[in-house]
Amino acid sequence: MNDTRQFHLLAGIMTERDTRSDDAIYQSLWEAIVEHRLSPGARLPEDALAGAFGVSRTMIRRVLQRLALEQLVTLRTHRGAQITSPTPGEARDVFRARRLLEGALLTEVVERITPEDLQALTQIAEQERHARREQAIRLSARFHARLMAIAGNASLSEALSQLISRTSLIIAVYGRHRAGCPCEHPDLIALLEAGELAPIQTWMHQHLTGIEASLDFTASGDALPDFEHLFGHHREQNAS
Repeated sequence: MNDTRQFHLLAGIMTERDTRSDDAIYQSLWEAIVEHRLSPGARLPEDALAGAFGVSRTMIRRVLQRLALEQLVTLRTHRGAQITSPTPGEARDVFRARRLLEGALLTEVVERITPEDLQALTQIAEQERHARREQAIRLSARFHARLMAIAGNASLSEALSQLISRTSLIIAVYGRHRAGCPCEHPDLIALLEAGELAPIQTWMHQHLTGIEASLDFTASGDALPDFEHLFGHHREQNAS
């Protein structure tokens, strides 16, 4: 193997490895945000996160930029990153957008859904039913993302996935006394099995409206979390 080919092969392996690391760190931070283990307004210093995960600040910066695209993290010049603190107005805008997008995609979902899709949704709903509140928020997001992916519209699904992530943050902040979608998804699955579009659209609209109506808009604090406690195990995994 000549030097040029060997270099490109090595570069490809390193890029793939970096991507896997990025994904793992992104997922850990995403879950910590939507499960409210990282509070809105909390600062996210690159050096502290890099030390906790045992990776470079460059990798942390990439992950924070990715979270910023989903508006879960806010990047401020000369002030670093912090968890986004959604305002009540922003929260209402997100729910309004979700009602529009999910309502529009349900037509394709009903036309394309398969028994395998229903089985996957049932498994998520069952996990959600037994989960503690913070985990239920994450599983609720997974349920809705999985449902909307059935429509087969990649562009709309990507936009909706970002809205769902923002909804998870909003529920974690303002829905302190309830889970994301408590014990309601099995009702939707039954309607999907029946296959009648109008009741499904009505259910989804009422479902999202009900969650929004339950939110208690209160202020959040600002603190520097214990990243070592939250993410230190990832450094050990990277070292092994």
